Amino acid sequence: MNNHLVSLNGNEIYYESYLNTHSKKTVVLLHGFLSSTFSFRHLIPLLKNEYNVISIDLPPFGKSGKSTTYIYSYENHSKTVIKLCESLQLKEITLIGHSMGGQIALNIAYLRPDLVSECILLCSSSYLKKSKRSFILSSYLPFFHLFIKRYLEKSGVEKNLRNVVYDHSKIDKEMENGYLEPFLKDPIFRALTRMIRDREGDLPIEKLHQVDTPCLLIWGEHDKVVPLNIGKQLQKDLKNSKLVVLKETGHLVPEEKPEEVLFHIKKFIEAAE
Repeated sequence: MNNHLVSLNGNEIYYESYLNTHSKKTVVLLHGFLSSTFSFRHLIPLLKNEYNVISIDLPPFGKSGKSTTYIYSYENHSKTVIKLCESLQLKEITLIGHSMGGQIALNIAYLRPDLVSECILLCSSSYLKKSKRSFILSSYLPFFHLFIKRYLEKSGVEKNLRNVVYDHSKIDKEMENGYLEPFLKDPIFRALTRMIRDREGDLPIEKLHQVDTPCLLIWGEHDKVVPLNIGKQLQKDLKNSKLVVLKETGHLVPEEKPEEVLFHIKKFIEAAE
């Protein structure tokens, strides 16, 4: 593994790279909201045996920058990922996006279909609207970032993990600490405040209909965050898509079922080649 921190599109972007000399295929991993590349810790060891792997911390999460002047819209996140891929001279990549990362993957496939050969959407965020105007206006209050901090502290990492994992026995201190670590310093809360203002909402149906990229949708049967009915609707709106449902699985499919996820990814990529 190689760790990288590069200045790109007005922010510091952290990513990890895993080179596989036996594969020409590169997969790019995009994590979900309030997460980081840590969420792929069980999937990456499996993927790197098959493919070249790039795992990105989307700002302001993980080890990436927390700039308050960066535009935290999905479109701009997508442009940041595109710029990184171009700087690495990547072509015909497979995007693997979890939750919010899935929505960014869809944005990239919409903006640059020539760059993406397949999209693997793991419980992808879809159909969410822009934040309410009153909430956006509230974000301009001088100490609003402290409200976000207190809200997240009150909900607690264990409670949040119990909401996204079906099998609660998988929750241990390593998992709790891994998801908590990026939120131990205050700058992230100022950046999250900016993100509330910038988030433009998920791709509308008319744009989903224009995505031609082959898409594999992998969903947890018991997903409480992005319920299965969202995945079924997304399959209808993406004309070149397939839906796979994992039994006894919640929202964090890379954590709970990495072997099954890899199986379906390999099968999908091989069928598309």
